[in-house]
Amino acid sequence: MTDIRLRDLKTIDEFRQVVDLEHAIWGYTDSADVVTVPVFIFTVKRGATLIGAFDADGRMVGFAYAVVGMKDGRPMLWSHMTGVLPDYRGGLGYRLKLEQRSRALALDYELIEWTFDPMQAMNAHLNFAKLGGVVEEYAENFYGESTSALHRGTPTDRLIVSWRIGEPHVTRRLEQTPGLTARSHEVGEAPVANVTSMDGDWREVRTIDLTVTERRLWIEIPTGFTQMQQQAPERALQWRLHVRQLFQHYFANGYRAVDFVLQRDAGFGRYLLARKD
Repeated sequence: MTDIRLRDLKTIDEFRQVVDLEHAIWGYTDSADVVTVPVFIFTVKRGATLIGAFDADGRMVGFAYAVVGMKDGRPMLWSHMTGVLPDYRGGLGYRLKLEQRSRALALDYELIEWTFDPMQAMNAHLNFAKLGGVVEEYAENFYGESTSALHRGTPTDRLIVSWRIGEPHVTRRLEQTPGLTARSHEVGEAPVANVTSMDGDWREVRTIDLTVTERRLWIEIPTGFTQMQQQAPERALQWRLHVRQLFQHYFANGYRAVDFVLQRDAGFGRYLLARKD
């Protein structure tokens, strides 16, 4: 990925290339799901950041788009989309987020937020384990029905990531060696709120525990949720509703999500939740 060049996008032709990438990356079949050229024009004119990634041949292969927002009376960036073509994944999304952070720090922003599907384990790994994000908001069916092949079939529930880009815990996470995150013995012994196991080709939830009161707990999700939505939609919907119930319950009881551990070979990942006090 060293031959990939990142730069700001400013022209109408570049904005059109981003629209083409939206269709290619997410497989949208309805223009209502797509950010259009006029929206890029006026938001970039008034402070949005739109960063493109180009290969050695000058082809745009990824982008990151964030608009200006307000939270608690302070300006921040809302990162609406970060996408990379399949052949270029494996670190480019991370580079785009770091570039977005650099832009935000230069403009004196302290916070970037975005949404992601809680059932997408690789995205969770990026957002927590690599970037140091924190989540305490669960948004039910946030975008309504989607025409994306990646999202179609279950409600578009989302976690809202808060990335406090200048705080020490974020800096430490960005500087650590990948895969060497230190976690305490207490974290390792935290209870799992949903017991899961393999059932045929797919993992399923066996039991859910809404009575955990320990300082920390785990919520487990399967890997391969996109394929599950396409090949076993009823199982995918069950997972969506189970995980929704768990996050909404524990967020309402003073917990927030602070980390994610990916067990790719075992076919699952786990969110670490901790009480805010």
